Amino acid sequence: MHKTGSVDLPLHPGKCPPWLFKRMRALSGEIAAAIIEEYGTRELVFRLSNPLFFQALGCVVGFDWHSSGLTTTLSAALKEGTSKEYGLVFCGGKGKASKMTIAEIEENANYLGLSSSKTEELIKATRMSAKVDSACIQDGYELYHHLFVFDEKCNWAVVQQGLNDENGYARRYHWFNSETFVENPNDIIAGYKHQRVLNLTSEKSEAVRKASVELVNDNPIHIKNELNGQKTLFDDVKITMPSRHHIKKDDLSERDWEMLRAAYEFQPQNYEELVSLRGVGGKTLRALALLAKIIYGAEADWNDPVKYSYAHGGKDGFPYPVDRGNYDNSIEFLRKLIEERKIGDEKTKAIMKRLASVF
Repeated sequence: MHKTGSVDLPLHPGKCPPWLFKRMRALSGEIAAAIIEEYGTRELVFRLSNPLFFQALGCVVGFDWHSSGLTTTLSAALKEGTSKEYGLVFCGGKGKASKMTIAEIEENANYLGLSSSKTEELIKATRMSAKVDSACIQDGYELYHHLFVFDEKCNWAVVQQGLNDENGYARRYHWFNSETFVENPNDIIAGYKHQRVLNLTSEKSEAVRKASVELVNDNPIHIKNELNGQKTLFDDVKITMPSRHHIKKDDLSERDWEMLRAAYEFQPQNYEELVSLRGVGGKTLRALALLAKIIYGAEADWNDPVKYSYAHGGKDGFPYPVDRGNYDNSIEFLRKLIEERKIGDEKTKAIMKRLASVF
């Protein structure tokens, strides 16, 4: 199991009108119930982890096709509209709601009768998925939405979204039942491709991950000494690094150095343990990656993990394919489900029209 993809969407201001959200909540609840009754809770969890199915579902229940608001509004509609009686629950959401995710996981896990060990596994999943997409994949998008869904058999999915104020877009990330978080968790990726993204989870960054652990497990004073004598790093480093293209020990705050000392005392056994430590964020991981280049010659992967788009060609001028097969599968799945179950019977024709307009 793995991380399943990401999607870029334009940022749109404003809120969903109450009358529309009420309908979205009812219809998304009906569709969720139909999928569970027909295929089981695991199928719904799996489908929500597919970025293209999620987008098609948002279209079906009536939200704008190209809009960042689809993610947050559909997530809220599913959370409110899906009955817990089916043995499937939604946690978290946008902004302040995302900070309640762990508390809601604990509450809902208790409701579903899950053991404390299973609950801890789910909490690890919610923390690590957020940490990886914010610190290990440094694409310039800041997370502000985190939805965590799981069932009584501990199948889980994450739908989270980050925003980039500079380009006016939001990027959505999807996960499903991942057993590994920091070693090539990507599979189906959709969105706008950028030229320079630090991807510390890819196979190409394996040496960087290993070297980062070795650096942390050495005394942090050695890192300071190395930075004191360091003049330049990559000439082409652009991702939130100082414009001077080099790094000094002063670029890491006293809090960062305290974290490195704490990590040294902890002695992480692998990169996942390092990333999971509280206080280890994007700046620290990036600094370690750059030092890994200097000291060990370890090369980081600077390719954006996004692989698919809604249309031919990204806004940076790099064409890449639309995953039409995946789209067709999602749309046909919803069409068949709605026709056979007569969901929203009097509105079926309108729903089918929206499905037909997806492409």
